Amino acid sequence: MEVRTSIDGSRALIAPKGKLTVRTSPDLSAAIDSLPNDVCDIDIDLTDVEYVASAGMRLFVSTDKLAVTRGGTMRLLSPSDEVVEALDMTGLTEILAIVR
Repeated sequence: MEVRTSIDGSRALIAPKGKLTVRTSPDLSAAIDSLPNDVCDIDIDLTDVEYVASAGMRLFVSTDKLAVTRGGTMRLLSPSDEVVEALDMTGLTEILAIVR
């Protein structure tokens, strides 16, 4: 999985590309883990993600907790209808910030 990261002050924008599965989620996890400690707001741009498996959903939850611990927020940006449907089926649309 290709993952692009950009940082502007205390906000990071992470843009994965491809399918987010148990096999590819470590790539996204590594990008999140490499964020400086002063980054508290994390945006994950899902424009180029066509599928999210449970491993990806767990990563979203842990990233949200990381952002909150740092005093910030995590947002999922531009998810496809299919990704939103999967998040909705698991109840994550109720607890995660999703910006369509």
